Amino acid sequence: MPEQIMIGDRVQMRKKHPCGSDQWQVYRVGADIGLRCLGCGRRVMLARPLFWKRLKKILASSSKRGEDEG
Repeated sequence: MPEQIMIGDRVQMRKKHPCGSDQWQVYRVGADIGLRCLGCGRRVMLARPLFWKRLKKILASSSKRGEDEG
């Protein structure tokens, strides 16, 4: 199973957004993953399988991740 994704994580996608940025912040996690472009602020929704296919790497994890772990 892929690594967990949480609200507030910063991610890098394989293709650049038309504004030129390839960095996004996760704002919603559910059946779809909600992303906000860090270049222009545009919001998009991707189905989970499509998100994991297009993901290049997770740049920064949210601060909540450390609190949830034991």
